[in-house]
Amino acid sequence: MGFRVIRGLSEIPSDIPPAVATVGNFDGVHAGHRSILRRVVQLSRERSCTPAVVTFDPHPTRVVAPARAPRLLTTIEQRCELMRRSGIELALVIDFTPEIAQLTPEQFVSRVLVEGLKARAVLVGENFRFGARQAGDVHTLEELGSRYGFEVEIIEGVRRHGRMVSSSDIRRLISDGDMTLAWRELERPYAVEGEIVPGRGIGSKQTVPTLNLATAAEVLPAQGVYITCTEDLESGRRWDSITNIGRRPTFGGESLTIETFLLSALEGDAPRRIRLSFLRRVRDERKFDSPAALKAQILADVARANAWFRRLRRWSGLARKA
Repeated sequence: MGFRVIRGLSEIPSDIPPAVATVGNFDGVHAGHRSILRRVVQLSRERSCTPAVVTFDPHPTRVVAPARAPRLLTTIEQRCELMRRSGIELALVIDFTPEIAQLTPEQFVSRVLVEGLKARAVLVGENFRFGARQAGDVHTLEELGSRYGFEVEIIEGVRRHGRMVSSSDIRRLISDGDMTLAWRELERPYAVEGEIVPGRGIGSKQTVPTLNLATAAEVLPAQGVYITCTEDLESGRRWDSITNIGRRPTFGGESLTIETFLLSALEGDAPRRIRLSFLRRVRDERKFDSPAALKAQILADVARANAWFRRLRRWSGLARKA
């Protein structure tokens, strides 16, 4: 049936086919989430059901405990797009209000999963909690499944290099600048999106010309220089690139900037909106004695990035032949 996003219980069509569903926040749609989504898709094909996700906007913690609300890795639009790519056909996005927060576990199951999605099976992670004050857990869900006639399947967490994958761990890795481990836990490079804005013109005159990104992303990598991939969100053009996140100490800067240098010539119009994917950290940002010294370091960073991309493509070619 293609992919559909339904905003709110009242918008669910009465003739919607039965679903195999999962429930959660899915911030980042990381390896652990993707394990659940793959199983949802697999089971839905076996049962001739719709693979569905129930998620929330805003994040429930922003309603029930704003002081503890996490910075989010993804917007609700990004989450839905990542779910679509995983094979999900229906995303039910529930507006998380104080009224929704007061639903008991049984009220949530009966209204959302049974009456709303006609769920034949519900798949969740081991630490799943739901209902007012998180009173329900996987055992509660299994009891309600028996009562309402749907199957419950508990999916084990995913480990990467001995670490349990979680959104909170990925936030910490990104904030520390460890983009390699973040990539492994996300199963894709971490990316931020935004508009290209005018810079101060210093780069084009004294160092190298850059694209200056303004983003509303809540989680940014630690200040420093990174090997990146830049994608034009309007045309789909892509470039290998190198990006500095920092305050331009060589020029006495104070505000945080995200400046990207494309490793190949820009042909045609400059992009207006881009996605920056962070692949590998190169070094810390630091102050140089002169613009010329900074330019020399940038050119060394560019050479290092070009060598990294050559190794990546050589490895990718060997992997395809294996």
